[in-house]
Amino acid sequence: MSARVLVAMSGGVDSSVAAAILRERGCDVVGIAMRLAPEGSTVATGRRGTCCSYDDFEDARRVAERMDFPFYVIDLRAEFASRVIDYFVGEYVDGRTPNPCVMCNRDVKFDRLWKRARAIQADFVATGHYARIERDAAGRRRLLRAADPSKDQSYFLFNLTADQLARTLFPLGDMTKDEVRARARALGLRNAGKPESQEICFVPDRDYASFVERRADRAALRPGRVVDAQGVELARHAGVHRFTVGQRRGLGIAAGEPLYVRAIDSTTGDVVVGRNSELGARGLIATNVNLIDPSFAGDSLERVEAKIRYRHPVLPATFRSDAGGRAEVMFDRPGPAVTPGQACVFYRGDEVLGGGFIERAL
Repeated sequence: MSARVLVAMSGGVDSSVAAAILRERGCDVVGIAMRLAPEGSTVATGRRGTCCSYDDFEDARRVAERMDFPFYVIDLRAEFASRVIDYFVGEYVDGRTPNPCVMCNRDVKFDRLWKRARAIQADFVATGHYARIERDAAGRRRLLRAADPSKDQSYFLFNLTADQLARTLFPLGDMTKDEVRARARALGLRNAGKPESQEICFVPDRDYASFVERRADRAALRPGRVVDAQGVELARHAGVHRFTVGQRRGLGIAAGEPLYVRAIDSTTGDVVVGRNSELGARGLIATNVNLIDPSFAGDSLERVEAKIRYRHPVLPATFRSDAGGRAEVMFDRPGPAVTPGQACVFYRGDEVLGGGFIERAL
């Protein structure tokens, strides 16, 4: 009897090819799309290059019809709003820079996929993520970077556990994007040349500040001062949600040299700026740490490569965790600006050891 696989389908070429590959392998595929966009959101208007639009659902449905497997759409707008959008807004209001894709994967997409998989007695769930899962000599599943480093998405998947990895498939992990598009064309899929979604799906115009202002309680927004390291006021601002650590543009300062955001204090409303040379950190404290291999946990120092933003190169570092889900990460050399709220993911070579959320720089 073939394995039953529940495949998350966004309507894009990646998830479509992932489903088609599994179908070609003889799997009993069931496709599922998740309606996440809030009612009235610009992403629900069918604009190409976003996701979660009605056109996207139709693209996914056509793939399912062509490959002859059932396809369903489930409405997760309420959960997405409470678990992802509210988190996104709250983080910016508190002076942090969130990563909504990580939270969406953990609290909405994979959570609901596994629940639905159990309901239909599916053996696995699958997505179009570019990442790999391998079994080591002891039988433990390991999460690895994708074969194509330019498309690797393992950074967004650090919250998965070994048990979850045992029930998850990433069919595209060994493929390049060009190979995926070529496979889609060979299969005659209409979305073979479909552009990728580049924006945060619920803020397609990238105006995060205006989005936060529309969603947040006006009384929660914290205006204040832009100050230098000595506390000298350089300007006033309309809210800490308009800033992120490392930001250079939009500071409202006329200075003789470039200045960057060094720190944000949501309690006082102060945004501290300084020269680029003053941004570096020795390390960071991470919270809500998930370690895929539990044996890696403990108070002994471990060698890791830390990735503090999706597009940043890894930084050689030492790692020490405690039983409370906190970790101290010390870079071998002073690193770039560390942004509270972003994910810090720990690697050893191609393997993802785990990750957490940056609380503060050291």
